[in-house]
Amino acid sequence: MVNLLTGPKGTGKTQIMIEKANEAAKNCNGNVVFIKKTHRDTTSVDFNIRTICMDDLPAIKNTDNYIGFLYGMYSSNHDIECVFIDGILKHADISLQNLPAVIAALEDISKECGIDFYVSVSAEKAEVEGVIGEGCCYLN
Repeated sequence: MVNLLTGPKGTGKTQIMIEKANEAAKNCNGNVVFIKKTHRDTTSVDFNIRTICMDDLPAIKNTDNYIGFLYGMYSSNHDIECVFIDGILKHADISLQNLPAVIAALEDISKECGIDFYVSVSAEKAEVEGVIGEGCCYLN
């Protein structure tokens, strides 16, 4: 399943994502991954969560690279149960225009691999609802 957390920049989405990831790390049987753009605000992420900063991976430049990276991450660790993607519009070349295709790919990965995705988007819910289909659960 793909869960979306929407809202304008500065509304506390990162902190909510960190709290949800920390809770998931305590309650799930598999591994939890937290992907964000920079190393900022990663100190409050539970030590048991694998934190990945996209700034450390400059070769991932487009959505195909990004989706390939997610598949590669799963292929190296089949125990991944939850992936939290904070600020997805800051990763690779993801924008509101190509976000539907990325979310569709996340839905495919979720079904194929049994991973729950939690994705924060810096945009109003109305903007995102207009481009994302019915398959997502909104956290707000």
